[in-house]
Amino acid sequence: MSTRAIRITEPRSALSVTAVLLDGKAPDNVEFLWTYLAEPRIVPGIHAMWTGPEISCPIPPDHLVGSEWANPLPAENATLTPQPGDIVLSYVPARVWGGSPNPIFDIGLFYGQGARLLFPIGWLPGSVVAQVRPEEREHFAAACGVIRRNGACDVTFARVMEV
Repeated sequence: MSTRAIRITEPRSALSVTAVLLDGKAPDNVEFLWTYLAEPRIVPGIHAMWTGPEISCPIPPDHLVGSEWANPLPAENATLTPQPGDIVLSYVPARVWGGSPNPIFDIGLFYGQGARLLFPIGWLPGSVVAQVRPEEREHFAAACGVIRRNGACDVTFARVMEV
């Protein structure tokens, strides 16, 4: 039996991990991400300012223009305190954060203890859509620490199937 997963890479930090999708726990959010990744995507990443140990990867609005499937996402497998290895998909409707005319879809890479989804607009539950394989979490945390020190980067997300 195959399991859907995503490969997450960033060359300067040597980030290269696989995160298994949580289809049964966050079906709508996972389907959004899987559909988005019909082709590998490069998404800008930056260390988060408010949430603690997170590399935030907001999906560029131009990646979603004309996509019938880029709709509001329900909270599924919701958390306010992501754990190390959690991949969290957050959704913010248009004009809620800073008046942005576009909805915000963010892929959060949480790599350490003490994370929280508290923003200037308040608490915002995110959906845990995937988890980095346990044996890769130490490498994941180290690579995310390099990204934190280096600043902005480009993170590549791609579909994979695990047997």
